[in-house]
Amino acid sequence: MASETQKTIMDWAEQTFGPVSDQTTLVKRAQIEMEELLEATAGADTDEMGKEAADVLILLMRLAEINNIDLGAAVDAKMRENRLRRWQPAGDGTGTHIKTV
Repeated sequence: MASETQKTIMDWAEQTFGPVSDQTTLVKRAQIEMEELLEATAGADTDEMGKEAADVLILLMRLAEINNIDLGAAVDAKMRENRLRRWQPAGDGTGTHIKTV
């Protein structure tokens, strides 16, 4: 089977759930899936982490497809921007970018 795309995911979702009437519902559902991912991570359940991360990504891909956003291209563009920024590590594997005036 070929890899899924934003289009194939969108087609499946619309056939299964119907069209999205309010895009914020996708974001709210993604927040629920993020909470489930947090629980799986806290429990060190890597199998469940993969499933929940996929659920989040599926919802984001649907949102991107509705808005004609190529999510892969958006990630590439954002990473180019991130690589040009200066960063302050938080010491926990995350950080914030240093705003220049």
